[in-house]
Amino acid sequence: MKKVAYDCDVLVIGGGIVGLATAYALTRTTPGTRVTVLEKETGPARHQTGRNSGVIHSGIYYRPGSLKARYAVRGAAEMVKFCAEYGVAHEVTGKLIVATERDELPRLHALVQRGRENGIPVRELGPAQITEYEPEVRGLAAIHVGTTGTCDYSAVAARLADASGAEIRYGLQGEVVRIDRRADRGVAVLTADGAVVRGKVLVNCAGLHCDGIARLTGDDPGMRIVPFRGEYFELARPELVRGLVYPVPDPAFPFLGVHLTRGIDGGVHVGPNAVPALAREGYGWSVVRPRELAGTIGWPGSWHMARRHWRYGAGELRRSASKSAFTEAVRRLLPAVRADDLVAAPAGVRAQAVLRDGTLVDDFLIREGARAVHVLNAPSPAATASLPIGREVARRAVSALREAEGGG
Repeated sequence: MKKVAYDCDVLVIGGGIVGLATAYALTRTTPGTRVTVLEKETGPARHQTGRNSGVIHSGIYYRPGSLKARYAVRGAAEMVKFCAEYGVAHEVTGKLIVATERDELPRLHALVQRGRENGIPVRELGPAQITEYEPEVRGLAAIHVGTTGTCDYSAVAARLADASGAEIRYGLQGEVVRIDRRADRGVAVLTADGAVVRGKVLVNCAGLHCDGIARLTGDDPGMRIVPFRGEYFELARPELVRGLVYPVPDPAFPFLGVHLTRGIDGGVHVGPNAVPALAREGYGWSVVRPRELAGTIGWPGSWHMARRHWRYGAGELRRSASKSAFTEAVRRLLPAVRADDLVAAPAGVRAQAVLRDGTLVDDFLIREGARAVHVLNAPSPAATASLPIGREVARRAVSALREAEGGG
């Protein structure tokens, strides 16, 4: 049999922060491993990584023992250290989670307990203490989480790309057209420029397109990505907010609600409002890709999800259609805000994994196939937790690589 000439040992699809953190971990934990990253955009972090609010999450929301809790708590500390080491703009500001209605108080108290179980410093506040942190914010009670911060995740991704030592192919050279996987010949990927890239093991970190990449590989992901657009505004009077202010989230949904985030540039993001996107990269209502939309509508889980959560979705759609309704939601936390204080800002799209029965996958979902590792759900706090997630994905990839090499 003719010996296969491999271009790399591990072929990573996706140049967002998780894919780049995986490449970074591979070259550090297993020196000598040849890594190639394929990214269809002209640079790294053009989608979820570069279009979020830049928060370094503490891990307070997540069920103790879950991957999200473990990775977020560990990842927040590591991200601050990484930013300091590589000169990435960041700040540890702390944040407030504020209850504005009495029925939110039990959920707020549950967050206090969850934070303590996850080893996160939490301080409980009354109404007067809230104004010590945020003079314009009003609430019945709040908690202050000291380990939350902000950073520039696009810059983090760029540093990971440079420091990984991986070969990174962008644009047509990194756009996947077809995948051929064979037990004795590894994985061959045809790219849009007509080249074939061969690796011994494939890692799928394709974010909004991860389910499609899994199917191209020949693996059934058992889920579909249903894209949700996060609509943001910028606060025209940023002096109204000193740091980060969040509502008490509804535990039935993997969204944190409309919140206020002072970024490292001094501006204050308000949002997101989460609505269905009409394309995987649908950053506005005018962006419609019929084939992608048909795939979402044709997935049984989409209909089960819609029937189960239509009231919640109707509220999000109302706030999308009506700026006054969005302003009303913000005023629950920040009564001084006016509609003309909110200036439209770039939107993001969240890659939400949905199971066939309509379950919204809440935790990280990583599955393995022959010569393949698929990251199928990397929700918030994926950016915060990218360094430990990258190590975990790298560990699985190295295990698959050793098995492949051992088998010839």
